[in-house]
Amino acid sequence: MTVNVGVIGAGWIGEDHVRRLTTVLSGVQVTAVADVDADRARHVAGVAGGARVLDSGAAVVAAAEVDAVLVTSWGPTHEEYVLAAIAAGKPVFCEKPLTPTQEGCLRIIDAEMAAGRRLVRVGFMRRYDAGYRAIKQAIADGTVGAPLLVHMAHRNPEVPPTFTSDMTINDSAVHEIDTARWLLDEDVVATTVLAPKRASQAAPDLQDPMIVLFESASGVLVDAELFVTCGYGYDIKCELVGEKGAAALTDPTAVIERRGSGAVSRKVAGGWPERFARAFDAEFQEWVDSVRDGKASGPSSWDGYAAAVIADACLEAQRKGERVTVQMKDRPAFYG
Repeated sequence: MTVNVGVIGAGWIGEDHVRRLTTVLSGVQVTAVADVDADRARHVAGVAGGARVLDSGAAVVAAAEVDAVLVTSWGPTHEEYVLAAIAAGKPVFCEKPLTPTQEGCLRIIDAEMAAGRRLVRVGFMRRYDAGYRAIKQAIADGTVGAPLLVHMAHRNPEVPPTFTSDMTINDSAVHEIDTARWLLDEDVVATTVLAPKRASQAAPDLQDPMIVLFESASGVLVDAELFVTCGYGYDIKCELVGEKGAAALTDPTAVIERRGSGAVSRKVAGGWPERFARAFDAEFQEWVDSVRDGKASGPSSWDGYAAAVIADACLEAQRKGERVTVQMKDRPAFYG
């Protein structure tokens, strides 16, 4: 069976996913595309090899030639399209955020539970990165012992001049939030945000770098450095320290080390498409296979809600300059 996917949102990430679905993965084809920019929609439909261009996201969801929906549009539109897909009984992959608000996430959760089956997957691709999976396996098999500390860094070479401190939390730290929950298999219960000396290249509304501290339910402390104007490359780090050992990421884009002129050097990824290309491939292949087999898997609507709640707590901690507890609803058995 070939899974026919309709795509809502033909921006840069939408185009990259359409390329992936069309030229990298198996058992899938893109059959419909819609975007508020008709020229972009036509271009991405061409990348898909001639998918039909439709005039709205609603038309994509309703199209008979669409088995499943991929939402890569602007964040505030996600709720509308995800709810429409649930109402139509079609599996939907939604890039993060699920919605920009906790309330929107809860409406999706209510709709999905009313439908009686999981239809929504949220795009937290780090769960599919080989390095992160190896760290999680080191916890599961007891190699490092019980987790005590996690050190993370999320460094970006540059961001647009309009990028703000709130966006660092919502657009960047959200990945560390989901990764911490997934690696430790428990929720974040409190957070603190620290503001080190500000980098001279940061825009006026951007505190850069910043340190976000997460406290897990069992007491594991996670520190995450967010530095989105570091200049030198896209550098993602994670080290988990346990009672018996430690496990840390290596950079899969650093294929070789160069030695010469008295120095050793290696390549640093230029951006997230390069660093996480294989993770995206694995993530989407699993989604396609789950749609074909009718078995839900991967990050759920509940994970999208949890990330939104914790991000809001981080924003509050940033504003207040103090530790903030995370107030999250109890997870329904539906998402157990």
